[in-house]
Amino acid sequence: MAFTIAIDGPAAAGKGTLSKALAAEFGFAHMDTGLLYRAAGFRTLSGVDPVDAALALEPQDIEADNLRTPEVAQAASRVAAIPEVRQALTDFQRAFARRDGGAVLDGRDIGTVICPEAEVKLFVTATDDVRARRRHQELVNKGHDLTLEDVLTDLQVRDARDSARATAPLKPAEDATVLDTSEMSIAAAIEEAAEIVRARMTQVS
Repeated sequence: MAFTIAIDGPAAAGKGTLSKALAAEFGFAHMDTGLLYRAAGFRTLSGVDPVDAALALEPQDIEADNLRTPEVAQAASRVAAIPEVRQALTDFQRAFARRDGGAVLDGRDIGTVICPEAEVKLFVTATDDVRARRRHQELVNKGHDLTLEDVLTDLQVRDARDSARATAPLKPAEDATVLDTSEMSIAAAIEEAAEIVRARMTQVS
């Protein structure tokens, strides 16, 4: 049976952690769709045309270890604003979403564009300051030398670009449940999201 959980939201709001936890809880497959754009963006850093980069992506490309840098994040945001790039990656995401056994996808336009028919739609958010602290700690733990102010600026630039783009802007789906994790523990956020999923499973079973 196909059952899709679509999770959207800005960077460092907790959607990745939440998506992985829900996939593990319910035995669903998981896709961080942002890695598709990061992989395409990474290729553009060496001069590859953004559309060509998207069309040439292979599954192993999204498993690379070098996709989590701030430079690649900015490149991903830039290519994600190009309609032809988004179209090139849409079919792959939709096929994954409707696979048998259930799927969790997290990104920025899953509930609005990729999977508007998803059984569960969540929009995970948090304040700018909270998200910046989370991302700064993550990057520092990986050895990056960045100030908190640098990270905050980077997040705000990406948010502005992603929200203002003409194609598939970052915004909650009209029927999405908004989950603000600013004051929530990871465990509490996971449990609240899991309860939403369980309730919906009961409705559609």
